[in-house]
Amino acid sequence: MTTDLDQLRSDLLSAIAAADTLDAIEGVRVAALGKQGNVTALLKTLGGMSPDERQTAGPRIQALREAVTGAIADRKAALERAALDARLASETLDMTLPANALAPGSVHPVSQVMDELAEIFADLGFAVATGPEIEDDWHNFTALNIAETHPARAMHDTFYFPDDDSEGGAQRMLLRTHTSPVQIRTMLQQKPPIRIIAPGRVYRSDSDATHTPMFHQIEGLVIDRGITLGHLKWTLETFLKAFFERDDIVLRLRASYFPFTEPSAEVDVGYTIEEGKRVIGGSGDDANGGWMEVLGSGMVHPKVIAACGLDPDEWQGFAFGTGVDRLAMLKYGMDDLRAFFDGDLRWLKHYGFGALDVPTIAGGVGA
Repeated sequence: MTTDLDQLRSDLLSAIAAADTLDAIEGVRVAALGKQGNVTALLKTLGGMSPDERQTAGPRIQALREAVTGAIADRKAALERAALDARLASETLDMTLPANALAPGSVHPVSQVMDELAEIFADLGFAVATGPEIEDDWHNFTALNIAETHPARAMHDTFYFPDDDSEGGAQRMLLRTHTSPVQIRTMLQQKPPIRIIAPGRVYRSDSDATHTPMFHQIEGLVIDRGITLGHLKWTLETFLKAFFERDDIVLRLRASYFPFTEPSAEVDVGYTIEEGKRVIGGSGDDANGGWMEVLGSGMVHPKVIAACGLDPDEWQGFAFGTGVDRLAMLKYGMDDLRAFFDGDLRWLKHYGFGALDVPTIAGGVGA
């Protein structure tokens, strides 16, 4: 039995090494490991052996199968690499083809709007800050004064990762529900004064024409001495006028509630109806207009400032946040948020921006 197995192993390995095409190596595989193959036949004999015989012959037959299987896989990979190298060596690319024969690429509206926002706030003295999309519970909720019983923590709103007890009391991990954790990380790592915007992807369990499970958000934070609500309103008014490229932007601040700001305010912008569509600009109190909420904002809560190791009696600040996708919809006349993520090239060709349409404050931020 031992001599027969050794001879079969030697013959099969020689046949594998001699196979010079993918068809040849497949033939060796079928002859050895197929339903009627030599190795398969040996495996079938194990059922008729006594326990003692099986204990002796079983490991040798299994070792034979593993050796043949591994050799076939290695030889097949080598043949595939050789075939690919031969194909690459034979194929050529004509770099003299005219460029206008190729379909030009487009910049996604979300990327365009993020560039516009970065340009606007850079002109106002803001830096861009980033943070991880996989966050812990403390940065995403606790440090922002969001109570344990707050609805935002519920499973139906937040994508949590499965609990991992191996870390021994580690913070529960989740996909961040807003970019506010970036504000916390910045205050922990950077001494005031602070002026940042935090653009990025965020995740919430929601989906309809104006909500998607993943969307883009931008938040702003200012921490300094003597900051007031007036500074907040001026900043938002200046930003919205630059973004929508209109001087007749009118803001209305409504009292609201956010756990991480006090006082808090929803920011409405006036719009008018033109040809059946809402156009940002003008007073919402006009007969042909109305008000639309575009931002959430407020003065940073003293508890949030204290949680980051700063003295709220010395440092004050304001924060604001809005959806980047929503701003793109309002500025460029898009009706359905879900189309942003469908990957439809026809949609992108219609709404996309040229690669050289780089927004600048001097040259304008519009398309």
